[in-house]
Amino acid sequence: MRLVLASQSPARLTVLRNAGVIPIVQVSYVDEDALTHENLEATPAEICLLLARAKAEAVAPQFVGQDVMVLGCDSVFDVDGIAYGKPGSAEQAKARWNVMMGRSGILRTGHWLIDPNSGRAQGDVADTTVHMGTISDAEMDAYLATGEPFQVAGGFTLDALGGAFVDGVEGDPSNVVGLSLPTLRRLLADFGITWTDLWEPRR
Repeated sequence: MRLVLASQSPARLTVLRNAGVIPIVQVSYVDEDALTHENLEATPAEICLLLARAKAEAVAPQFVGQDVMVLGCDSVFDVDGIAYGKPGSAEQAKARWNVMMGRSGILRTGHWLIDPNSGRAQGDVADTTVHMGTISDAEMDAYLATGEPFQVAGGFTLDALGGAFVDGVEGDPSNVVGLSLPTLRRLLADFGITWTDLWEPRR
């Protein structure tokens, strides 16, 4: 049994590898912006699960006949009920940081798991409260200059350069990185799959 990760996120891949799971990576190429615009009334929890499902469903048909489970994930940072995804630019990232600084939000990650052979699927959303720090203009400019916040949900990371600007988290920290290991373990258990059976020897 192998896990297929329908995501191009290097952070999600690293979370899995560090936890002993070496997935097959198959990028879904789902148009996230288009799906988001089609579902403007969706809550942050609904939109991240919708996108996770779309990614998994786009990839699953490629693995029919193989002994795998396909996982799609998507994360948003929920502040006051507004879903903040990837800023994409310095201007957007700075604007979002000005909203988030000194406040708390909820990092929500949708997980969608599919057995490509039976078509059976199961999904869940993991929530972790993140307490954002207050940073100076010089720190913000230096962080934006790295380009790191442009391609991550909410415009910050916990496991890289942005970690120093997060005052704390309540809940699963792996979820903030982009994939909740406890949530994935529970979803796999629903399919009768034991988490430790996916472990591979360290390489």
